[in-house]
Amino acid sequence: MASGTFVQTGSTIDYTPGSAVAAMDIVTVGNIVGVAPRDIAANEIGCLQIDGVFDVPKTAGSSTAIAAGKKVYWTGSVATETASTNKLLGYSVKAAGDDDTTVRVKFQCQG
Repeated sequence: MASGTFVQTGSTIDYTPGSAVAAMDIVTVGNIVGVAPRDIAANEIGCLQIDGVFDVPKTAGSSTAIAAGKKVYWTGSVATETASTNKLLGYSVKAAGDDDTTVRVKFQCQG
């Protein structure tokens, strides 16, 4: 029987960026989207928080509201309900209106 080795709880993952990452920047690694809880210097190991609830930027304007409980995707700069080629960020846990510039999201890795 094969066995595994416990590495970490999975709420954070190790991450070594090619260029510096500022605290609270949203970063994608393949299909994983996470938040850097602290600054990470270029080519230095740090971590990304991939589990939790975060307020993330969204576009404000007509027809940009996101209801609670909806799937939310990351475009690379803002959250959206549009799947397309965007990465799954998680689920909205609080409704965001058209004029809101953020949406509250429970992060969930894309499988």
